[in-house]
Amino acid sequence: MVRDLKQLVKAYDVRGVVPDQWDESLAYAFGAAFVEVVGGSAVVVGHDMRPSSPSLSRAFAEGAASRGADVVEIGLCSTDQLYYASGSLDLPGAMFTASHNPAQYNGIKLCRAGAAPVGQDTGLSDIRELVESWLDEDGKVHVPAADVAAVGALSAKETLGGYADHLRKLVDLTAIRPLKVAVDAGNGMGGHTVPTVFDGLPLDVVPMYFELDGTFPNHEANPLDPANLVDLQAKVREVGADLGLAFDGDADRCFVIDENGDPVSPSAITALVAEREIARAQAAGEANPTIIHNLITSWTVPEVVRDLGGVPVRTRVGHSFIKQEMANTDAVFGGEHSAHYYFRDFWRADTGMLAALHVLAALGGQDGPLSALTAKYERYAASGEINSTVADQAAATEKVRAAYAGLEGVTTDELDGLTVAGPDWWFNLRASNTEPLLRLNAEAKDPAKMAELRDGVLAIVRG
Repeated sequence: MVRDLKQLVKAYDVRGVVPDQWDESLAYAFGAAFVEVVGGSAVVVGHDMRPSSPSLSRAFAEGAASRGADVVEIGLCSTDQLYYASGSLDLPGAMFTASHNPAQYNGIKLCRAGAAPVGQDTGLSDIRELVESWLDEDGKVHVPAADVAAVGALSAKETLGGYADHLRKLVDLTAIRPLKVAVDAGNGMGGHTVPTVFDGLPLDVVPMYFELDGTFPNHEANPLDPANLVDLQAKVREVGADLGLAFDGDADRCFVIDENGDPVSPSAITALVAEREIARAQAAGEANPTIIHNLITSWTVPEVVRDLGGVPVRTRVGHSFIKQEMANTDAVFGGEHSAHYYFRDFWRADTGMLAALHVLAALGGQDGPLSALTAKYERYAASGEINSTVADQAAATEKVRAAYAGLEGVTTDELDGLTVAGPDWWFNLRASNTEPLLRLNAEAKDPAKMAELRDGVLAIVRG
């Protein structure tokens, strides 16, 4: 291990290879630093199914307790279950997971009381600097003794039942028609949460890879990669399911497959859930409900929101920006292209499970298939996210800007990377924070225009 933790502490979380980049001694230090920076007399800690998660989370808990904080350990949980615990108990929280990363990785997602995010600008850099101050030249950890009246106590608490009850109070599924749903948990935490959340609902669940196994023996728990949806798509077709749901490793993201085995874009799901949340807010007397969407969701999303009398607000990519804008605008819902879905009634935190319940309620509340239900939300042809390895990201981006910026009717902005828009098309080019990559997302009114746009930008970027 090394003194510089910038490769371990990312923009929104801690993430790295165990034990090469970090281990229990660093987890203990992060626990102590978390309490010193965030404060509070107690914290809640949970973990996923990775082999290294129990020992890392316990070390963090002991580090937090060394600073006088009582620690509520909720054990195995999904990330949104940890957010539920943080929100319902009003405590800062730490979730041990590396989400969709391979088995040798682990990490920590941190939040303040009420599931408020902790990122680089909201405490994470302070935590990193404090931990770095406790490392010697060889990277060994020396956490100083704390001046506290007493070491905090560790206690265990079960939260899965309360989490399931809370979600089911937000979406009424009792009157839906019976649905057959194939669920791919990817050996991740969906295998822990789905049985309890879906229990007693009119659902015929076809489970896939529900066994908790942090070595991911079947496929990576990353539904953003189309290769990891193949098994679920085949199962939906094989059993004649009404839909398929795929969760990532920590089960905070959910991807949807229609009855034909075709993926439904997260932008379409964002529009579908936005329509339901706008209607619910309006029924409660809210005149102009706000919906948050990041800048690479489909143009469909703001169009649908405006059509329904809502107010769309465009943000940068990333949960800390979404959550901050939700707080600023009191938005009822927010969605991202990566299948993160945020709800005001869930402490503005992201929960793929609640989005899945909305999809089930919408589908089960009418007689048509999911493909017909979501067709109205698929108004444009999208490229999906395409990565290019580029040594000089800024120079490549500038070449693209120069090629498009002067064209008639074209606008540009730099809210997050470079966005260029024409009358019936747009694209966004963003540099990765951690790798020499440029990420392209393009969308146009028809597939031919999208392909032309995509290929034109890639030729410049890769040329």
